[in-house]
Amino acid sequence: MGKYQVDLKDIQFNLFDVLQVQRLPQFGLNENDYRGILEEYNKFVENEIFPSREASDAEGVKMVDGQVKVPKVLHGVQKAFHENGWFALGFPAEMGGTPVPEALYTTCMSLATGANCAWMMYPGLSRAAMNVLRLKGNDFMKNVIVPKMMSGEWGGTMCLTEAGAGSDVGALKSTAKPIADGKYAIKGSKIFISSGESDLYQNNIHLVLARTPGGAEGTKGISLFVVPRFKISADGANAGSNNVQCSKIEHKMGIHASATCEMQFGQTGETEGWLIGDEFEGMSTMFIMMNEARLYCGIQGESQGNLAYLMANKYVGERVQFGKELVHHPDIRRNLLRMRAMSRGMRALCMYTADLFDKVHETGDHKYEGLIGLLTPICKAYCSEQGFQVGVEALQAHGGYGYCSEYGIEQFVRDTKIATIYEGTNGIQAIDFVMRKILKDGGKAISALSAEIIASVTSLDDATFKKEKDLFGKVLMSAQATMQHISGLAQKNQFNLVLQHCTDFLQFASQMVVAWRLMESAKIAQKKLAGASGDEKKYLESKIVDFKTYCGHYLVHNLSIAKTITDFGDDVSMLEL
Repeated sequence: MGKYQVDLKDIQFNLFDVLQVQRLPQFGLNENDYRGILEEYNKFVENEIFPSREASDAEGVKMVDGQVKVPKVLHGVQKAFHENGWFALGFPAEMGGTPVPEALYTTCMSLATGANCAWMMYPGLSRAAMNVLRLKGNDFMKNVIVPKMMSGEWGGTMCLTEAGAGSDVGALKSTAKPIADGKYAIKGSKIFISSGESDLYQNNIHLVLARTPGGAEGTKGISLFVVPRFKISADGANAGSNNVQCSKIEHKMGIHASATCEMQFGQTGETEGWLIGDEFEGMSTMFIMMNEARLYCGIQGESQGNLAYLMANKYVGERVQFGKELVHHPDIRRNLLRMRAMSRGMRALCMYTADLFDKVHETGDHKYEGLIGLLTPICKAYCSEQGFQVGVEALQAHGGYGYCSEYGIEQFVRDTKIATIYEGTNGIQAIDFVMRKILKDGGKAISALSAEIIASVTSLDDATFKKEKDLFGKVLMSAQATMQHISGLAQKNQFNLVLQHCTDFLQFASQMVVAWRLMESAKIAQKKLAGASGDEKKYLESKIVDFKTYCGHYLVHNLSIAKTITDFGDDVSMLEL
């Protein structure tokens, strides 16, 4: 079993030097308080969560006498997580939470997710479902259901996908018919439901998309409902079966400890549910949870990529081949530098995006809302994809031992891949990015982002970063040309050509944004170097190396991506396979 590793210095650099979360007065905490929370959370991750990773993966989820049973080791982790107050981190004080900056909460969630991604999905989904109920639920949901979820007695899920619909949510067949007391009879089947049922919770609270009588075809006619596994009395007590059943658990490539279920509603009797928000606004309401889940997919890639890199870095520093440690072989050292630059870049991106939520409240500037919308598909798609690739490289660094289960590296490859698929495949994220976040937006958000990047590049030190500054200049020019090309295709209604370039342009934008965040870190590190020595100096120098490495190995490819988009004019739908 590999040993848990963490780069607290880089995390703290991002929190306090780059983002300066200590600027936020509303939390009533100072930098030392935040450092204390981070360090205590990290101890819990190391001592409680990480040891459960391989054991829970080996045991997996099982169906026993019609009941879904999670690995035994997870019960202790789940109990301790709630008892130690970590589930409450980031929630408002009035509901028993511990409010902290979004970037700090995201960092803590990242540590836990990297340590055991499959387990963290249970509290992660519960949290996302709770946020929907807090924002859109009625008094009963807020005062009865949410407290039970907060305590860890009940867990939450998101039920969208159906066998015949898949990513085409508007094609769902599930129905909701009004019955007495404002309730609805829910009937249908959902597949690929993470945490759909488990013995971790006394009740499972499902958020289910269904169509009411008279609901229009497609997504416009869909509404969202709270559907508990067990009926709930007025005082929150269990009131018997609600005819919600798990008919199957999926046997998957990875995340074996996460219960991925096929759920049946109303097949053996009437299933009751309550409408959340207004009728026919199910998709917009569910997007509260979906956007949170998409950001979390990015964190799944970022977190596991960072831990996989750190474990590989430790291994190659100890393993001797041909008379010297592996880390001293040029090809392996090159790969480790690439992995570190990518891993830290993903961390910087996710933490920056999280901090934007606080900036919205801090400034009231709608610009930051636009940036959140723009960066969400980037976080989801790019970090899930690159987190997987870092896992593959970490496995490679371990050689034959990496392919075996001995060091726990191959699990990263298996567990991370799913993040590129669920919560909207990365291809769908790319379409959303170009069609909705850029073209439909009229380019406002991406123009605001470009202005931020241009200002950063302009202030870059010519002596230290001349090559990188020149490269960024070329990339920014190609970005403008590429966007003009895509906008021109859209204006001519050549949407097949637009759609076939979405994934390439998302990659282009992602690499530009990550390079920008690493550039900001490098600029700060350069200023701090003058008074640094020892380990601090070594770390600050590594931040400059990260930026240079990322530019030389990743950002440079943007020039070829742009040429592919602007020069490949064939409509792929007309080409023979």
